[in-house]
Amino acid sequence: MTDTTGAGYLRHVTALMQRILDEEGDAVARAADVLARQIAADHLVHVYGPGGHSNLASQEIFFRAGGLMHVSAILDEGTLLSQGALRSMAVERHPGYGRIVMDDWGLGADDVLILVNAYGINAALLDAALTARERGVTTIGVSSRGHAEETAPDHPARHPSGANLHDVVDVHVDTKVPVGDAVMDVPGARQRTGPVSTFANAYALNWLVMATIELLGERGVQPPVWRSGNAPGGDEANAEFLGRFRGRVRSL
Repeated sequence: MTDTTGAGYLRHVTALMQRILDEEGDAVARAADVLARQIAADHLVHVYGPGGHSNLASQEIFFRAGGLMHVSAILDEGTLLSQGALRSMAVERHPGYGRIVMDDWGLGADDVLILVNAYGINAALLDAALTARERGVTTIGVSSRGHAEETAPDHPARHPSGANLHDVVDVHVDTKVPVGDAVMDVPGARQRTGPVSTFANAYALNWLVMATIELLGERGVQPPVWRSGNAPGGDEANAEFLGRFRGRVRSL
């Protein structure tokens, strides 16, 4: 085994993130403006990633060193892999489930919701997006436009409406994830390996967080940002703000 596989994978991952950087600046700027206005008003930003590994995206920017304290992750257990991988897939494909989650969280016209999913088609995701829109929630989608548009209309994961996430949100950031997610052909293997969606989601979301913090700074607003509890003074720095968010952020 040489480093060829690792080097090739790195090239794919960095090329993907470069595409996001080159092509999604306007979308990230629009989304950052939405978040900056929300945080300047001391309102929360909710993030939901229904779908097995897409749940990682909602966790990526929640309670995260360098992340915004106003981020509230919707960590619904229905699609978490910890509850069973096959169960997770069945739930994310189940029409109506996303509506149940939105009803449980009670989001309304004063709320902002980031919806993250690698492919942007599953039933739970679209139900969440459509329910949020009915309730007047401002929605930001993070998903792959190409993957959604190249997936068959009758794919079993799709929402009954056949809609794609990028068609039903107020702002959309395209993560460019290719169909199938995996990008590497390894000799001797029948299937591709080397998935890239987690990198793409994390890069896009953390860029959005940093762009939001930059906007807030330009507007004279100092947002609370988490410091690592494992860094010197981290617990003390975070404790200064916990009173503002404990009880408001459900998963804190």
